[in-house]
Amino acid sequence: MRKIRAGFVGFGEVNTPRDIIARKCGEARRLLAEQGIELLCTEPVSDDAAGADVARAREELGRGDFDLLILCVAGWIPSHAVINVIEPFKHKPILMWGLSGWTEGDRFITTADQAGTAALRKPMEDMGYLFKFVVTCKGKPAPVEKIMNFARAARAASLLKEARIGMMGYRDMRLYGTLYDGVSLKARIGPEIEHFEMLEMVQIMEQLDPREVAALAQEVKKRWTFTKTPRPATVENAVKLYLALRRRIRSRGYDALSLIDVDGVKKLLGFAPAGVFMLVHEEENIPTIPENDAMGAVTQLMVRYLTGQIGAYMEFYEFLEDGVLMGVPDYVPSEVVDGPVTVMPAAFGQFGEGLLNVSKVKTGRVTLARLTYHGDGYAMHVVTGNATTPPHWEEAGWTPPAPQLPGLQISLDEPMEVFTQKVLSQHYILSYGDATGLLADLCRLLGVLNV
Repeated sequence: MRKIRAGFVGFGEVNTPRDIIARKCGEARRLLAEQGIELLCTEPVSDDAAGADVARAREELGRGDFDLLILCVAGWIPSHAVINVIEPFKHKPILMWGLSGWTEGDRFITTADQAGTAALRKPMEDMGYLFKFVVTCKGKPAPVEKIMNFARAARAASLLKEARIGMMGYRDMRLYGTLYDGVSLKARIGPEIEHFEMLEMVQIMEQLDPREVAALAQEVKKRWTFTKTPRPATVENAVKLYLALRRRIRSRGYDALSLIDVDGVKKLLGFAPAGVFMLVHEEENIPTIPENDAMGAVTQLMVRYLTGQIGAYMEFYEFLEDGVLMGVPDYVPSEVVDGPVTVMPAAFGQFGEGLLNVSKVKTGRVTLARLTYHGDGYAMHVVTGNATTPPHWEEAGWTPPAPQLPGLQISLDEPMEVFTQKVLSQHYILSYGDATGLLADLCRLLGVLNV
């Protein structure tokens, strides 16, 4: 992902020595740059009578684009000077950061930074600014994690406005929970979902160079660990559909992908698309999810843009007394695999043989998230937990011997009685670590209810 882009402007009263305000703002800028933020800076602004500082800052900040605007309050500042600078950027997320004083010998010296922020917070809220207020407390380090969470959320909101999701087919298995409203999604969250037909992919598959197919198929057979030799054409089928999809992904610039799975690839083409999804992840490095799960794909992009992780989908199989058994009946991206990517040629029910990923999944602290919509409003359910490797289990219907599906047993931090009454779908998006702060900031920026 590209770097976070931030506008930066410091503030301090005209009567405060200019060199003090410049020094404090300079230290703040250096800290942000060390975190990898790309800054568009203007010199500190005072409340000079002619308004020259305000005019200069507005003009300089207006020269570029950025994900968020950082207000670095380095001392007392009359509120009008700040509001006059930021009014043209009211559509941007704003971080108001109040600095602190310093110690010289046995003296503590302050420029009344928090007088300035305290005078601003309520008026900015009343004026409808979308902002986060953070402070550096006396004698404590700067709140870097809070700053970076909000900055990452602001970048994610920007990236979502430009995102494009490829969707082959529509409403697999006639499910309801995978549907979406295109107008509200574009208006409220940002991504465009672009549908295309499976027939187009089949036509491309028929035109592929057999040498290209054979070369990638041979590479895949070496790259993955197979539990047994697949039937002739099993790997080649996955490679062909991937190569056809690759043309579409690259020509249209898709940031995520979903396919009609059960009613499409399995039913009409006669094989499971797990190998296809695995190749899309490994070769194109974009999130994938089956079954035309639009809200799942959007959640994946949110997680990806916030954490940098792929945002693997997982499905609930069983609810436990204190958690859940989650797994997938097809694939996990190699990013979440613990050990070699292990593939088993297998058939399920009436469907022909396909490639089933049976890899072991990484364990540890995880966050599960799912976006949903109601009318033109959106909500997200987020829950954290500890993931461990589950005891041996299987899903009925696989050709014996039944495979050990990739899965996790997750002990949730939320009581099961609460969790079950909030659950939004069979699919949730998994990331490693605690992403609740990041997701909360993004939800606030997008007007998404965090349930």
